[in-house]
Amino acid sequence: MKKLINAVSDVVPEQLEGLVALNPGLTLLSGSTIVIRADAHDAAQRGHVALIAGGGAGHEPAHGGYVGAGMLSAAVSGEVFTSPSTDAVLDAIRAVAGPAGVLLIVKNYTGDRLNFGLAAEIARSEGIEVEMAIVADDVALSANGDHAGRRGLAGTVLVHKIAGAAAAEGVPLAELTQIARDAAAATGTMGVALTPCTVPAAGKPGFELAGDEIEWGLGIHGEPGVERGALEPADAIVARLLSTLVDDLSIAPQARVALLVNNLGGTPSGELAIVAGSALRYLDARGIAVERAWSGTFLSALDMAGVSLTLMQLDDRRLRWLDAATQTSAWPALSGRVARATTRIAPAAPQIDASAHLSRDATLRRAIDAVCACLLDAEATLTQMDQRVGDGDLGISLARAAHGIAHDIDGYPAETSPGAVLRSLSATIRRVVGGTSGPLYAVLLMRAAAVLEQSSTPASPSAKDWSAAFGAGVDGLMELGGAQPGDRTMIDALHPAAVALDAALDASADFQAALRAAVEAATAGSESTASMHPRRGRSSYVGDRALGFPDPGAHAVGLWLAAIQHALSR
Repeated sequence: MKKLINAVSDVVPEQLEGLVALNPGLTLLSGSTIVIRADAHDAAQRGHVALIAGGGAGHEPAHGGYVGAGMLSAAVSGEVFTSPSTDAVLDAIRAVAGPAGVLLIVKNYTGDRLNFGLAAEIARSEGIEVEMAIVADDVALSANGDHAGRRGLAGTVLVHKIAGAAAAEGVPLAELTQIARDAAAATGTMGVALTPCTVPAAGKPGFELAGDEIEWGLGIHGEPGVERGALEPADAIVARLLSTLVDDLSIAPQARVALLVNNLGGTPSGELAIVAGSALRYLDARGIAVERAWSGTFLSALDMAGVSLTLMQLDDRRLRWLDAATQTSAWPALSGRVARATTRIAPAAPQIDASAHLSRDATLRRAIDAVCACLLDAEATLTQMDQRVGDGDLGISLARAAHGIAHDIDGYPAETSPGAVLRSLSATIRRVVGGTSGPLYAVLLMRAAAVLEQSSTPASPSAKDWSAAFGAGVDGLMELGGAQPGDRTMIDALHPAAVALDAALDASADFQAALRAAVEAATAGSESTASMHPRRGRSSYVGDRALGFPDPGAHAVGLWLAAIQHALSR
């Protein structure tokens, strides 16, 4: 187990100390794991109902992240995935209760219901008005199945928001309780896990999943779900989750909903954005109006990779309460409004005027096609090489370039304008390939194109013209990228290849022989990088750990030069 903690026994108090230290509007109740609003007493004296939620830790930012004006008055935390004690809940009630009373918002787990329920009974015996609203938004479990009841999941956060906004308006306890219960009944959540999570006290994952398996319909305490299945594309996962939600809640076309895309803890924000976009498209196709939508980490299961989707049916009051101002550390600053127009047409790039296009049997076309085929064949090899010494994206980037060129090449200028062809190649690469490889190859081709266009016979460059263009391209690449021979980069293959090509032509070798010399020099240069200390490029970040492995960028140069030589030899 690898976690940024000190002692397992100190996880909960230390994380709450950190939360409160960063939020001046919060305070910890002395000797407890109870987070309360610093102005909770003032709010209670103004006649506002106090709102308390909580449960086991491990669901951060819930529940302490939702303590603040417009949401919770206090949050009671137990140990990780363990309900807080009755006395802890009772301490929270006593700390924030005022004349208007207290509403407990409780997720439907046996331990939470027992401890919050018993605390409420004791508080009532002391003269404090206390009510409870239970949230059971888990649609993966049948409403009447043989189980302990539907669990409270991420939809609880929306109930916090609505009840908190209503409480801030001064709504009395009885009405507020009904508002919270109605909001909970109008809410459904279902999740899917890509990995299990690891409870610090256990030190190992709660269950196992194969690399191609996912767990459907799980809770938030690291337990397995209701079904295990094969990994599917995001659109298919979203469609299943939302179809279950829509059917369970009987959401009709034209209905108004709020959507919550919740990270279970270990999911990258980019994947959440993919899920959010897919969810909005799905609901739009079903004619359901998404009035508000948020994506982020709202109620997690420690480090579990996965996502849950929540829908809440809206009316005008709920929508107003979702929009109401709040001051907490975890509720999103964004309004949740959904953009209706999400794309703009990009300005058109200058077009190369060409009355003819590159024919399929042109010599230059054969060379380009050969390079593209070579890069596609080498994708897995280059990726594996790059994973050893870099970030692992080289094979993917060069394959993306090959696909882009294959898509655009029929529109390239004719072979009688080779400089324009190289400019078109450069434009394709810089459009479809980012990272480091894209701009480096783009500048190489642009510099080479300029030399061909300035040659004495630009429509039919000589072998020396092509050699000069190649050399200029390599110089441009070194100028832009900053690498020199010996730095362990693609330059260690390109530079010796350019020198060998020019030298062979000066020695009266024919173009084929000169190309073979260039390929041999590039291959030798690539192999020599295995013993070079990296000073530039992808390997410079791993230092001497790259020794013994050739630079993948240099290796790629040897491959595509060989592909050109072979294509032209035919």
